[in-house]
Amino acid sequence: MTSSCNKPSGLNKQGSRTEEDALLDAARAGVLAVGLRRTTLTDVARRAGVSRMTIYRRWPDMTALVGDLMTREWGTLTQTAMAVAAGEDGAAGGGNSARQRLVAAIVAAARALRQHPVFRRIVELDPEILLPYLVDRRGRSQDQMLAMVTAAIAAGAADGSIRAGDPALLARGVLLAAQGFVVSLRTMTDGFDEDDLDGQLRLLLDRYLVP
Repeated sequence: MTSSCNKPSGLNKQGSRTEEDALLDAARAGVLAVGLRRTTLTDVARRAGVSRMTIYRRWPDMTALVGDLMTREWGTLTQTAMAVAAGEDGAAGGGNSARQRLVAAIVAAARALRQHPVFRRIVELDPEILLPYLVDRRGRSQDQMLAMVTAAIAAGAADGSIRAGDPALLARGVLLAAQGFVVSLRTMTDGFDEDDLDGQLRLLLDRYLVP
């Protein structure tokens, strides 16, 4: 999962690239090179080899463009993890309950997001960009994650591996817990490594969801 996240995710649902994919890839390259604050729409146009008007027709400013970039990057990552939770990955799904697959997927997604090059660059250079999504409102990628986790929890309730309760409410608890392990894990690594802490996330989620 981690290696796939180190490459641009510019594919549409049919697996073919679009002009928007190329523009988002150019924005991604700019963010990785100089950070979000120093990347401009003009810079994105130059990197993509298009006119500024091509960019402005799609996005009024960098905030809107970066929102779409984060939605694409985090969405691709989460869809990969949740495919495991749904048992679509035969190698990883092998006979486990829906709860076990979901817990494994959330832990894997949290680690992959922490290691995602765009996320790491934003944390290093422009962490204030993330603040509204942590304290004030959800973004589109968070809504996508919430919908996918809610569906996975409903599947777990159906097979008896996840406790009774409103799947939407339980999904919120799962994502709030995972969010802390994404954003704040590095503040807790004095004396413990990433594997130790991910093991705690796995235990926390499993006991939260078990019947």
